[in-house]
Amino acid sequence: MASYIVLANYTSQGIKSVKDSAKRLDSAKKLMKEFGVKLTSWYLTIGTYDLVFVLEAANDETVTRFVLTLTSRGNITTNTLKAFPEAEYRKIVGSLS
Repeated sequence: MASYIVLANYTSQGIKSVKDSAKRLDSAKKLMKEFGVKLTSWYLTIGTYDLVFVLEAANDETVTRFVLTLTSRGNITTNTLKAFPEAEYRKIVGSLS
């Protein structure tokens, strides 16, 4: 499974109903299961982003479909990063000539 870091911000719609955001998180977790995406960690953050979560998915297409479905609900915008764990990093760097 590949790892992804999702940086998210509330939209104006999402912040207006922030009191309902825990219910939306529960709904997002159900959606993850439907897509075969695993949530490994989730954080409310202070700074540039409101939320940060780490996901695992079989491939880029799966996580993209999940994120597009989630953001189409209108409560958050996202910036998704593919993450390489240390073993993959070492393999990539080790292959450089």
